[in-house]
Amino acid sequence: MYSRVAYTEEIDDLNEAVADIIRQTEDFELKSASLAILYTEEETDYLKLYGLLSEKWNFPIVGCTAMAMLLGDTGYRRTGTSVMILTGDDCTFSVGMTDELTKDNYKDKMTDVFNESKSKLVGDLKLIISYGGMVAEEYNVGGDDLVGFLDELGGGVPVFGGSASDDFSFNEYRIFCNDRITKNGQLIVLVSGNIDPRFICINSVENMASYSYEITRSDKNLVYRLGNRTLMETLAREGMEVGKRDVFGDYLLSPFIVSVKKGVDDQVEVARNLSLLDKENETGFFLGAMPEGATINIGLLNRQDVQSTVQKAFDHILRETRGDASKRTILCFSCVARFLALASNTGAEAESYLGRLPDGMSLMGLYAYGEYCPTKSKIHDKEYNMFQNFSFAIMAI
Repeated sequence: MYSRVAYTEEIDDLNEAVADIIRQTEDFELKSASLAILYTEEETDYLKLYGLLSEKWNFPIVGCTAMAMLLGDTGYRRTGTSVMILTGDDCTFSVGMTDELTKDNYKDKMTDVFNESKSKLVGDLKLIISYGGMVAEEYNVGGDDLVGFLDELGGGVPVFGGSASDDFSFNEYRIFCNDRITKNGQLIVLVSGNIDPRFICINSVENMASYSYEITRSDKNLVYRLGNRTLMETLAREGMEVGKRDVFGDYLLSPFIVSVKKGVDDQVEVARNLSLLDKENETGFFLGAMPEGATINIGLLNRQDVQSTVQKAFDHILRETRGDASKRTILCFSCVARFLALASNTGAEAESYLGRLPDGMSLMGLYAYGEYCPTKSKIHDKEYNMFQNFSFAIMAI
């Protein structure tokens, strides 16, 4: 599989933006199967952009809005539009997107789109690339439920992707599939062929507080009790902020690391951000599922930790792909909470990979409201498809 990334900072004149993208890709040789993944800011008139691009390209165009983008040659970009074209003679792509999802309908709608897309796929399914919305309202489907069901539909094949983002309005994010736009639908891209994707997902937290607790009562993202105390009693006992409702910023540099049980004797770690506290019920709402029986630790980090883990992630993925000429493409996702933790040093994560990519390797990424990535377990070194917060996720393909 081959790839090419194009980026334009033009945001006012879409005709010029498309002309810029086409200039950067016109010498790129397309093979028998191609796909374009596109990230753009929330103000972009996507339908007009798609209309102009589809006059030039006769293959699927999918993607989402992005708070900011990461590019292989120029690094961090806050505005504009980036596009990655994937193409190959030994692979196929099949795309589809659901209508708006709710907790009541998401399984039926995702099943229909998955089955229709799979029926058009040539060969065995090897990879699912997917983009979705975020939990902004009570009826929204949680990221863990979406990833878990994609894992079920795909029979355990790798699931990679994330939640679309916007400029922190938490309301203007959108997902795209050709000439369709949704807010909380699910984009599903199925990939078959001669591919062997490699993954790394790092949550940045190397130091944790000395105490840990078992989640003894929870309901998906909502935690009631840790051990024999309410969540808020426990937080207060440990000197954490409990006086406000919106505590996302207060806990930004102390994300929670949750060890989730898998099977009989395995565990996998996920990072979770605490978002809201309910004083009346003494509960906390997290940006990812907090299952009963899981062990929870409070992470302690600084801004240098956030940057250094990107360095380690690229050390790992470049070792994995060294000498493998077939690995020419990197897609990555970083959590917007990491971006906020970096404060004014917004380009810090990009600085960790600039100048390090092998010749001919393309990279494109975005800052997401949640990341989907196979994550290695703590005990048996097995990979599980997981929904993450506060992580940096990479796929090399």
